[in-house]
Amino acid sequence: MHADLLRALPAPACAYVYDTAALRARAAMVRRALPPKATLLYAVKANGHPAVVEALAGVCDGLEVASGGELALAVTAGARRIVFGGPAKTDAELRAAVAAGALINVESEHELRRLAAIAPRPPQVCLRVNRPGGGLRGSHTMTGAPTPFGIDESRLGEALRVPGVEVVGFHLHAVSNNLDGTAHAAFVRDALDWSLRAAGSNGVDLRVVNVGGGFGIDYQSRAEMDLSDLSSVVVPAGLDLIFEPGRYLAADAGAYAATVLDLKTTHGRTFAVLRGGTHHFRLPAAWGYSHPFTIVPVDDWPHPYPRPEVTDTEVDAVGELCTPRDVLTRGRHVTRLRAGDILVFARAGAYGWDISHHEFLRHDPPVFVIV
Repeated sequence: MHADLLRALPAPACAYVYDTAALRARAAMVRRALPPKATLLYAVKANGHPAVVEALAGVCDGLEVASGGELALAVTAGARRIVFGGPAKTDAELRAAVAAGALINVESEHELRRLAAIAPRPPQVCLRVNRPGGGLRGSHTMTGAPTPFGIDESRLGEALRVPGVEVVGFHLHAVSNNLDGTAHAAFVRDALDWSLRAAGSNGVDLRVVNVGGGFGIDYQSRAEMDLSDLSSVVVPAGLDLIFEPGRYLAADAGAYAATVLDLKTTHGRTFAVLRGGTHHFRLPAAWGYSHPFTIVPVDDWPHPYPRPEVTDTEVDAVGELCTPRDVLTRGRHVTRLRAGDILVFARAGAYGWDISHHEFLRHDPPVFVIV
């Protein structure tokens, strides 16, 4: 991705590159795959860089946020619609969400009571419900198991009796990074059916069903969830079906790049030591996988000493931190790699910089290049 741009960066390079045209194209593709008239929101938690948020606010129906900081980003980006979720909202965040006109996904009976006491008039809300089962596989299970997310289905009646709020729908996000598109479409149909039954039996004027995100990609290949089955989901008239993908929209629009500072072999393993690492791009270490990379060759070598080089071998791409766990890739074959070349890790536009432990060792941050 953008090899000439990376070569032009001051050496040693360390950068995130975000492609706003790719973001807009991806959003258009996802919108075409969704059921007609479904609402598409971008989940800001995947990548909160202002340029990313602004680009997706312009082409999605709105933004999903999970903190006061993300709410401020959404307001600044001019989001046409904001949905606010998350299990630990403060009173200040609830006030700000009400002031911004956000639809709030409420996580507990206690939060309902707090919100009713804060809001000047009964706000419209969706109840996040942790239903039994779930049936979707992914990296993180949100419902169908003991989690801090949502109201247990057995408590739904009690939650709906809390005064001072107007429940207009349900939030049923179930899983993160699901790769099975057929199963996901079945989950959406089931979520609609459940919501209609629950609303009917509890006297709710159902207007919104939010099925969250969870559209998955595979970081070790080019595989991703096939969205084609979603278009056949039938949405009842007058019902707003909301999708909130994050990773699926942003991942392929970003890359992380770092210069090879050193090459060395220790106890039979060859290490490419980078100006960067998991403090910038934590996902491979957090999930325990090897993230693929490509090599941008840099022919310039302005030094008087020999240039380290390896050929036809496997290398581990490791970072600059003083821990053996600072590993981005293990055992990737390279035909030729030299100190001064740049490794580029694709699919780094989501859950890269935003989830990383930036301050550990206080290394300089990467530069952010927006194209």
